[in-house]
Amino acid sequence: MSRKTSGAATLAATVAGTAVTGAGVGVGVRYAQKTGLGLESVAGFVALAVGLALLGYAATTAWRALGRWRRLWLVPASLAVLVIGLSVAEAVMFSVVPSPALGAATPSDYGLRYLDVSTSTDDGARLSAWYVPGSNGAALVLRHGAGTTRTSLLPQAVVLARHGYALLLVDARGHGRSGGRGMDLGWYGDRDITAAVSFVTGQYGVDARRIGVLGLSMGGEEAVGAAAADTRIRAVVAEGATARTAADKSRWLPHGPDGVLQRGMDQLTYALTDLLSQAGRPRSLHDAVAGTRIPFLLITAGTRPDEAAAATDLHAAAPDRVRTWNVPGAGHTRALAADPAGWEAQVAGFFDDALDPRG
Repeated sequence: MSRKTSGAATLAATVAGTAVTGAGVGVGVRYAQKTGLGLESVAGFVALAVGLALLGYAATTAWRALGRWRRLWLVPASLAVLVIGLSVAEAVMFSVVPSPALGAATPSDYGLRYLDVSTSTDDGARLSAWYVPGSNGAALVLRHGAGTTRTSLLPQAVVLARHGYALLLVDARGHGRSGGRGMDLGWYGDRDITAAVSFVTGQYGVDARRIGVLGLSMGGEEAVGAAAADTRIRAVVAEGATARTAADKSRWLPHGPDGVLQRGMDQLTYALTDLLSQAGRPRSLHDAVAGTRIPFLLITAGTRPDEAAAATDLHAAAPDRVRTWNVPGAGHTRALAADPAGWEAQVAGFFDDALDPRG
């Protein structure tokens, strides 16, 4: 084999190996975590093995072809392969996600009367939900985080139902019993939440001028974004929201070498995610907050500095409309468990004020 042919084969093996390894990690690891050893996870691990074999071939041929000092170029090349491979893996994890099972718990297990309902988005995804009727004329859409379902919102629903709110606990598309293809950055959130708002505004006793959204993690980011897309939403509580675009994280990441590297990886990761998903990249959370006139309550976990940094940035977008509450000792989306009385006072009090029928 000529040197030119060998070089082309090495380059091709490097590019293919990086892509296939990243995809294998993204599918194999994520599906194994969520669904165990099934067809998807096994296929992912097979792809991982093929990708590593290609990279091994590329490294061996490059080592043999390069002279002693020129082999030093393999160090930055290996770092580049690692960074790109990690970005591919993250992008695949975000856009090719397993559907988590709904689970056995229902609102009745928590003493709540409810209806099994469904609604459809403007692009045809059928969303499955529980509707808990209320008594105060206001309604809240509740959105869960990535990799979970509406069952994770039942503790929050119990608290809010005590205050008379009608509640719609809805599975994100591709999660639980909802149809469609899921993705873990919440880029379908605007459409999903708009459909949910349309459902609750059509229910008996609900005042269409008194609609709020509460979201956890991915659901919180969806809620913030949806508020800028749907003017019927009058208040948002977002717990554990950090980022759903590269622009979000870029605003609060540190400015040292680590921050620069992370920004570069994020740009690549989110660009690849955009290629792999049909959802379309949404506006940044900062722009969404700035583009509305409604109040927001951002709840952050005391153990997660990234949440506080993101909340600080979003507060700066509209200081007069954005309130933040940091819960010492709380883990991600665990504010209610860490401080039940405080969570009820903060969240129910916020919605009571924001959705007051007297304006």
